Amino acid sequence: MNATEEIARRRTFAIISHPDAGKTTLTEKFLLYGGAVQLAGSVTSRKNQRAATSDWMELERKRGISISSTVLQFDYRGYRINLLDTPGHKDFSEDTYRVLTAVDAVVMVIDSAKGIESQTRKLFEICRRRGVPIFTFMNKLDRAGLEPLALMDQLEEVLGIKAYAMNWPLGSGSDFKGVYDRLGKSVHFFERTVGGAYRAPVTIHTLSDPEVREKLSDDTYTRVVDELDMLEGAGAHFNAQEVLDGHLTPVFFGSAVNNFGVQLLLDAFLTYSTAPRPRHAGQELVLPERPAFSGFVFKIQANMDPRHRDRIAFVRVCSGKFDRDMAVIHARTGKKVRLSSSHKLFGQERETVDEAYPGDVIGLVGHSDFGIGDTLTEDPKLVYDEIPRFAPECFAYLHATTTSQFKRFREGLDQLLQEGVVQVLTLRNSAQRAPLLAAVGPLQFEVVQYRLQSEYGAESRLENASWDLLRWVDPKQDLDALEPLLPSGGRLAYDAKEQPVILFPTEWALNYFARQNKTIAISDVPFKT
Repeated sequence: MNATEEIARRRTFAIISHPDAGKTTLTEKFLLYGGAVQLAGSVTSRKNQRAATSDWMELERKRGISISSTVLQFDYRGYRINLLDTPGHKDFSEDTYRVLTAVDAVVMVIDSAKGIESQTRKLFEICRRRGVPIFTFMNKLDRAGLEPLALMDQLEEVLGIKAYAMNWPLGSGSDFKGVYDRLGKSVHFFERTVGGAYRAPVTIHTLSDPEVREKLSDDTYTRVVDELDMLEGAGAHFNAQEVLDGHLTPVFFGSAVNNFGVQLLLDAFLTYSTAPRPRHAGQELVLPERPAFSGFVFKIQANMDPRHRDRIAFVRVCSGKFDRDMAVIHARTGKKVRLSSSHKLFGQERETVDEAYPGDVIGLVGHSDFGIGDTLTEDPKLVYDEIPRFAPECFAYLHATTTSQFKRFREGLDQLLQEGVVQVLTLRNSAQRAPLLAAVGPLQFEVVQYRLQSEYGAESRLENASWDLLRWVDPKQDLDALEPLLPSGGRLAYDAKEQPVILFPTEWALNYFARQNKTIAISDVPFKT
């Protein structure tokens, strides 16, 4: 294939959801239907529990949640799929936001019993601001839940996006038998497999087929026909371009744990989602077909292989072709670096990759200078500004418990700070030596302590700090003049890039300060410098 054909067959996407909506389960089932695994990893055998392929950290297995974002690449139906599995806990929204900068589309999973939840709404807003196409999977139809029409209404009212039902459920709860494919005008009946370990056997019929009437109760059949008529008459019309523009979400119904509707979702997603899109580098729009290689680091992960104390920078390729051993410019430092240790990832497994094209995600091992948001390019004029930063809401001091472990403590903490697991702040005019950590949620502190102990052999003690909010200050502000104006309990500090911030003890203190000092510019995102 030539470069244009290689780019056209790439699909790079993430799955987003509220915790417990079934995101990791759906990830597993995409791998199952894509031929990347032979047995769904979430299947439990009493003697031999298999951990989810995409959840590799021991803490994830203990808690049953996704904490780190992993990259899973596989081929299916001629497409090269890069699936980015995002953290599944609300505390890890910042890591999820960074992952969303590296994808071209998302699949949004909604628990049909609970409808749209808070985290779903937040992640949806991030996608909408970026103009990312969104495909919706209404999950857990095998349980009692909200009516399908009510779920469709929620999408349009709560999220403010037009919704088109690509298929429609046949029954619900224990009577959920399959779906009606509206574009293909066909009924898909599924059979359960033990634990959902294998692909669900499927039979396909027309809606008028006598076998369909036999399998569905009279009430279910009548309701399905009436609802389909209503959708045809009053619902949104399918428009592939509106999907790509982010104005219309195709909606699929199913049950990931039972594999009902998974293949219909995967096949339609590949058909209607987009190949790699152009990216902005400053004022310039960089096309994927541009000959010069360029990409940006959106994630750093240390110790994915505990035997090797290594560090992987995940790079989204944006233009040109990547070749192993190529020399590129590290835009932030201006240095030339050789990219020799390059891998493609499958959960914790990796294999050497010799070439990659726009849309691909590659892991680069061993470059300690690389940081989140850095641009790697053959064209020194290109600098991507893709990675957002968000104001943390939890603060704590981290102490090394013994002096004998202090070197390991510092080494481990420096690695984790480079990964962006937490932020570190420096209080202005303070003699406090323990690092002040800041995070979106408190579980991130638990991860830092767990990984310091398990990966570096360093025990630590956490001391909660008395602040609840952070706001960045205009770097041109006179800090000596600002300090006397702070509310009781407020403090000035610097972030890792030495931008000034104010720490507030309460939301009331923040609002009071803002009312009293309207000429002082503060922001919940860093100021452009």
